[in-house]
Amino acid sequence: MPFPRKLLNEGEDVVLDLHPHWRYFAGPVAAVVAACVAAIALRNQDDGVGRFFFMAALVLVLAALVWMGITYAKWSTTNVVVTTDRLIHREGVLGKRGKEIPLERVNDISVHQTFFERLIGAGDVTVESGGERGQQRFVDIGKPFIVQNVIYVEMERAKARDAGRTGGGGQRELSIPEQLEKLDDLRQRGIISQAEFDAKKTQLLERM
Repeated sequence: MPFPRKLLNEGEDVVLDLHPHWRYFAGPVAAVVAACVAAIALRNQDDGVGRFFFMAALVLVLAALVWMGITYAKWSTTNVVVTTDRLIHREGVLGKRGKEIPLERVNDISVHQTFFERLIGAGDVTVESGGERGQQRFVDIGKPFIVQNVIYVEMERAKARDAGRTGGGGQRELSIPEQLEKLDDLRQRGIISQAEFDAKKTQLLERM
């Protein structure tokens, strides 16, 4: 399912909304095929032992299909999202887990691909950011180098917008109370820690 638009901030747009690469299904698909082949091979057995193995193969087919269904549910509810402001990761079928990294805090983006991953167009993207989050790794990403480039492009656009807001684009600089309000919002959302908030708040108050 797509990333919920109601979770976007005002003026924020989704640039990329990705699910894991199709190789996410490799294990379940292989299990379904193997179980079906075994069931077909044993379907005409007449003796008691043969029938037992045939029934066992049917149970394996059912178990493999259940595994496939669970895997699809996880795949469809796992999103790696690049917006104009943030990099977001959400997962979970019933309960939800999520992480977000503001583009302004991203320091480096690296891609790792094995030879096989290059053949199928998959790879891992690792994002290094400032603050307590440190390093976040996103696995089984399709076309990872394109994703890396998109993140860089949005980082540059975010920097240009920030430069415009602080006077480079002819707009007024945020007042100290407005900057404090913005900092407090970042703290409440968990983007910056309490210690980072207190240090920046002290710096701003000294300028008043």
